[in-house]
Amino acid sequence: MNQRINHQIRLAARPVGLPQASDWQFTEEPLRDLQDGEILVRTIYLSLDPAMRGWMNEGKSYIRPVAIGEVMRAGGIGQVVDSKSPRFKAGDYVSGGTGVQEYWIGDASDKHAAFYPVSKKLAALPKFLNALGMPGMTAYFGLLDVGQPKAGETVVVSGAAGAVGQTVGQVAKQKGCRVVGIAGGKEKCDFVVNELGFDACIDYKNSSVKEGLKTHCPNGVDIYFDNVGGDILDTVLTRINLKARIIICGAISQYNNTTPVKGPANYLSLLVNRARMEGIVVFDYASRYAEAVAEMGSWMQQGQFHTREDIVQGLEQFPQALLMLFEGKNFGKLILQVSEE
Repeated sequence: MNQRINHQIRLAARPVGLPQASDWQFTEEPLRDLQDGEILVRTIYLSLDPAMRGWMNEGKSYIRPVAIGEVMRAGGIGQVVDSKSPRFKAGDYVSGGTGVQEYWIGDASDKHAAFYPVSKKLAALPKFLNALGMPGMTAYFGLLDVGQPKAGETVVVSGAAGAVGQTVGQVAKQKGCRVVGIAGGKEKCDFVVNELGFDACIDYKNSSVKEGLKTHCPNGVDIYFDNVGGDILDTVLTRINLKARIIICGAISQYNNTTPVKGPANYLSLLVNRARMEGIVVFDYASRYAEAVAEMGSWMQQGQFHTREDIVQGLEQFPQALLMLFEGKNFGKLILQVSEE
């Protein structure tokens, strides 16, 4: 029998600014035999997320940095090829921390990989890296737990056409809110309004965010779900209401800075409006993911909830595909397909 070869992408150097080709190392190694309690997972889809840029930096964060020479961290969907564990059998589809590689091998209970079963009957597999995966969990718990929306309130979300943003807006609509997105370009704004059901969308590339907020949020902003930071955060802070909630999910405008991160200049608006700004890290809600999957999965099956995935083919495309996130080139949740379903 020919031994399988595992192709992997490892972090070769810590990037300065945007990741370069030289920051990655393409490696391959033969797959070893399984030990008792272990599984072999064939990676099908990988999730490409802005957070990956932070994982590549040295320094204290909510999760340890990827080590130099280590397979790049990534969540994925795969199929169990072989199993010596009662937890999973060959043929099962699973989601977990596969890393950027063709195969994952290890203990079925590995807490870093944290594999759990996914069902093609509930939704197509890529959906489990979007609304039914980490971006969706971030959006769901960030909005509901941190934002605590009430029917009739106005919710603004930046990065509205992205993986987190598209879910935030739809959950807010389900909860009876007025939802205004901010996205780059007419095509993305049209998608957000016409397909996702947002009330309005501001095209930050071709119009004034300040004027858009005046037009589309005449009663001010009660909740702002921030995925971008920078100038857009500053602008929204000028429009917030009394007791507003700002959810800090990400700051993609700042991730590749070679200068210090630009903080909010208008933060005194929080004082004047007795508002609060709070961060969301999705891993804090791991014990509750099933709640979100059940509710959003049921909305999907009823045709009340839509997602869009942007799928790039081939493991070798990883370095270029990752850059799409920071250039605004992806439309919907960015996913890398490593092998056939």
